[in-house]
Amino acid sequence: MEEQLTAFLDFLQQEYKYSNNTTAAYKNDLSQFMSFLTYGRYPVENWDDVTDEIVDAYVSYMKKRAYASSSVARKVAAVKSFFNYLFAHNLISDNPTTNIDSPKVKKRLPKTLSSEDIDKLLQAPRQKKSPKHLRDTALLTMLYSTGMRVTEVVSLSMEDVDLKENVLICQGKDEMARELPLDKETKQAIEDYLENGRQYLVKNKDEEALFLNHRGQQLTRQGLWLIIKAYAKKAKLSGDVTPHTLRHSFAAHKLESGSDLQEVQRLLGHANISTTQIYTQVTAEDEKETSANAA
Repeated sequence: MEEQLTAFLDFLQQEYKYSNNTTAAYKNDLSQFMSFLTYGRYPVENWDDVTDEIVDAYVSYMKKRAYASSSVARKVAAVKSFFNYLFAHNLISDNPTTNIDSPKVKKRLPKTLSSEDIDKLLQAPRQKKSPKHLRDTALLTMLYSTGMRVTEVVSLSMEDVDLKENVLICQGKDEMARELPLDKETKQAIEDYLENGRQYLVKNKDEEALFLNHRGQQLTRQGLWLIIKAYAKKAKLSGDVTPHTLRHSFAAHKLESGSDLQEVQRLLGHANISTTQIYTQVTAEDEKETSANAA
């Protein structure tokens, strides 16, 4: 049985290019299922002995252990994927997970900022014109106007920005680059930073990173988080404001203004449009709240 499990994990990495962390998560969940089979009331000698009743009992066992519904859903998904693999490769005669349903997980809607709060946040670093404040103005403006992920922003190099064509090249997940348009305000913020900010931060003339910290090195993810946290406090915004809050706000505001769902998907770099569709629920909730306040 261990042999088939190892083959499945190798399959995930080779066929789907799953990362080591993702594969390790599958291994952990499936090892737990094996422990249930070995030490529970359902000892089996091979995977073909596992029935739908056993899998159903495993789901009930996890629920009784007070696992969060999201954790149960993930573990069930791992078991289903494994048996789908076994059945597809003719390693079992019947798939015991075909009629097993995963627990319903209520998705929390992404936290977004209102247009008014976005304006407050973007204005916060504009109170001064130091190199650091010019950098921060360009950072925050770019994050909101493009919807980029925090890693994508800090990974930008000088050659990724084309101010003549008003675009930047974003190196997204899985090395899938996408071209993002720069609006007038973002272009101006970047120009101000390059002309009057970056040259005073850079220490090594060969440094290619666009956004630099006080040591003249590439800004880190943690550094960017701290910058946003500081300006959110300065703008007196309530709640936890993160780089992803700006990404969520970008998506929701784009859809509110009438942008096409497929276009927002492209700008965000989502592989599946279902990931982008969550923002239609955000706009629907906002409209509902606006109507309630107006009543």
